[in-house]
Amino acid sequence: MKEKKDLRIIKTKNALYNSLTKLIKDKPFEEIKVRDLCEDAMINRSTFYSHYNDKYELLVDYINDLKNNLLSALEQNSHIVNTKKYYMEMIKLILDHIDSKRDIYYSILMSNWGGIIINIIIEVTIKDINKRIEIDNIHKGNVPTDILAKFYLGAVTSIGIDWLKNKDKYTKQEILNYLDELIPEAIN
Repeated sequence: MKEKKDLRIIKTKNALYNSLTKLIKDKPFEEIKVRDLCEDAMINRSTFYSHYNDKYELLVDYINDLKNNLLSALEQNSHIVNTKKYYMEMIKLILDHIDSKRDIYYSILMSNWGGIIINIIIEVTIKDINKRIEIDNIHKGNVPTDILAKFYLGAVTSIGIDWLKNKDKYTKQEILNYLDELIPEAIN
């Protein structure tokens, strides 16, 4: 039997996540006050403090939620048999996820928390790639699977960060087209 979730808690957290996303567009995270978050979310400060000790705890919770959403998005990719198509779909899912939360990712990336975002994307993607390699036994070469995964992911992460920082330089589809040309058909 599934555990029933308290809708009030879900609504409060969503309101705070939305407020954080909205406020972080206008000013750096360090300048946002708990009072600002509460006013924008239309909740009392006591309600905020019943869920979080401070704004940093809210940010960590939100980042963990982003991570879980990315994990869920990548699960859509498990049915693809062709290795290159798998990687291309994985990259598309990651870019779609980042694009849907572009403001928060960009703000966190540009702040002191940027390393956390990069680590989350790498951790989640490496986990997905390793799962794929183990399930399908697609890697038969001399290079260990974790090195192989990190090699391709490093390049894709670097391109993705550049795309996030310079949103007008290339469209998401252009990035996907370039990566499609760069990733070889046989990746094992």
